[in-house]
Amino acid sequence: MYAQASPHTITTTERGSFALARCSCGWTGPARRSRDRARTDATEHLRATGSEGP
Repeated sequence: MYAQASPHTITTTERGSFALARCSCGWTGPARRSRDRARTDATEHLRATGSEGP
């Protein structure tokens, strides 16, 4: 059997000096100056939805 793809695909984007985490489900994290914190926001979103981590 094949594993089903997660409905949650996380990306991070930059706008000027800010990093944002976004999910394919429509969720967007707050703008952060720290890329690492934006990735942490994304990981917390995945955990909250029951999806696997990145």
